[in-house]
Amino acid sequence: MDFSGIIPALPGLWNGMVMTLQLMVMGIVGGIVLGTILALMRLSSSKLLSNFAGAYVNYFRSIPLLLVITWFYLAVPFVLRWITGEDTPVGAFTSCVVAFMMFEAAYFCEIVRAGVQSISKGQMGAAQALGMTYGQTMRLIILPQAFRKMTPLLLQQSIILFQDTSLVYTVGLVDFLNSARASGDIIGRSNEFLVFAGVVYFVISFSASFLVKRLQKRITV
Repeated sequence: MDFSGIIPALPGLWNGMVMTLQLMVMGIVGGIVLGTILALMRLSSSKLLSNFAGAYVNYFRSIPLLLVITWFYLAVPFVLRWITGEDTPVGAFTSCVVAFMMFEAAYFCEIVRAGVQSISKGQMGAAQALGMTYGQTMRLIILPQAFRKMTPLLLQQSIILFQDTSLVYTVGLVDFLNSARASGDIIGRSNEFLVFAGVVYFVISFSASFLVKRLQKRITV
């Protein structure tokens, strides 16, 4: 095992890590926003909204992420062509971001829904007694407390997404893992680069999980 070739390849590996982090951050932000909307729909008194959100969550939680990435890579250009009537070039990066947002929203939805349901119903009644609307109650009272409680779960799901970004190799994106594999193939040291990539993923994921556990204990106290 000769790891000497890793140091010269660090700039390329860093570019791959930047791609991984961009996919993760955009997937998390979009997923949380869409997941929160879906959670409120599931908690709605409207059966139409509740059933739609439930069907969305059950569907995306029943199929593998790799399949979703491939679908969106092939389907997004056709959808945009149908909407705009023109051939709109869509890169692999945009397709993967959309896929991550749509897929993770199903998981974030359940986390947010559980967080909202953990808040005492008395607070909703007290807010209504003060004349606050449903939207004001959710925005100012319920959701801030719910997000504080579910922060560790949101972060844990984010760590899973960080690991899942490696699946973008199927559409040709050069993330950190793909960058390490390509660099290793160039100099004939594939095993060393894959071992290095595995160590990096382990260190980041393990450190993040440790911090999440510390945060969870602090929030619980």
